Amino acid sequence: MKKTNVKKLAVSAAMLAIGFLLPLLTAQIKEIGDTLLPMHLPVMLCGLLCGPQYGAIVGFLLPFLRSAFFSMPPIYPNAVWMSLELMTYGLVIGLVYGRGQTFNLWRLYIALITAMLSGRVVWGITKAVLLGVAGRGFTVGAFLVGGFADAVPGIILQLIFIPLIMKILDRTRLTDMK
Repeated sequence: MKKTNVKKLAVSAAMLAIGFLLPLLTAQIKEIGDTLLPMHLPVMLCGLLCGPQYGAIVGFLLPFLRSAFFSMPPIYPNAVWMSLELMTYGLVIGLVYGRGQTFNLWRLYIALITAMLSGRVVWGITKAVLLGVAGRGFTVGAFLVGGFADAVPGIILQLIFIPLIMKILDRTRLTDMK
């Protein structure tokens, strides 16, 4: 039991570190980060590899920690809505995919798409509440553009790379967290 927890903590720490580093590849340019979604990949992988609770914790902490260390994303309101969005990705993908013994591509795509949609809904609701309270508003059109249209490159990257990474990890038996 303890060995499993140590493995999950180590993988979660690695995903947190990757989540710190990947956005640096976008040179901290918000528009590129909003398009490529670099923090999403490690959070979703953490949820898949370690389970929903680890994915949720890594997803929640990552934007706040990056904000504290790099001032990106800005703590309010961006890090707030991003933390709830990423927490949802890590939680939902871990819950839907489950802890199956073997790699299952269809179950992975169902989990991935469910997590993507759930996270974007949480992002939209949180952003609407935070911006609505601030008097700046957030429309359905802004939700559709920001949550989907602008994010198409990142969504495509997630749909390609997460299954590919999981397949490679499964073949090398690195997905076994027992």
